[in-house]
Amino acid sequence: MSDFKEMYPKGELPYDKFLRMGAESLTDAELLAVMLRTGTKDKNPVELGREILNLCDEKWGLLGLHHYSVKDLQKIPGIGEVKAVQLLCVAEIAKRISTMQASRNLTFNRPDTVAEYYMEQMRHKNTEQVLLILLDSKNRLMSDVVLSTGTVNASLISPREILIKALHEEASGIMLLHNHPSGDPTPSRQDIIMTGKIKEVSELIDIPLIDHIVIGDKRYTSFKQEGLL
Repeated sequence: MSDFKEMYPKGELPYDKFLRMGAESLTDAELLAVMLRTGTKDKNPVELGREILNLCDEKWGLLGLHHYSVKDLQKIPGIGEVKAVQLLCVAEIAKRISTMQASRNLTFNRPDTVAEYYMEQMRHKNTEQVLLILLDSKNRLMSDVVLSTGTVNASLISPREILIKALHEEASGIMLLHNHPSGDPTPSRQDIIMTGKIKEVSELIDIPLIDHIVIGDKRYTSFKQEGLL
């Protein structure tokens, strides 16, 4: 087993490093080590943190924790139920902070602010999820509703279901938003056909479809911006 203390100057374990230089000075593995506190017989806390990051994949980093369950994390030697729950709570806190910050600039006539607001909620999902966003007469958020959760590359939604929900909530406008698990937000042919049908329905009931936004990995496509609506 490597000597944990030999990795740092005297009195400068990750916790001490935090106190002296602040959280921004710590690597992702060191941040995890502070939270985990203990390692295993064969791995110190920083090494255990690196193993967790390896599971998450370089593409995702710490945000990759969203892809795993408590049972998944418990497969890592040294991670019991308590530590697994702690890790997932950290990931959830990070997601909520990001969403809260994005909400300050949320304006539904600006696709970039809508995409930013829903980005952390949507981009980590392994299957497509379609949201219906209901807006009032001043384009303010009334509510959002999950219409469907589909396979990795397809979702089925009903224009009739959208019509019923919009009328029931007395919405003045609607938006659609869904994610592409591949990370590429380019609309598919199915996305375009589906959006066209929903636009027709929305015009019939005088509740306009303002936009359809596809969420990818830190990227988005707005049907309105692309002239597809």
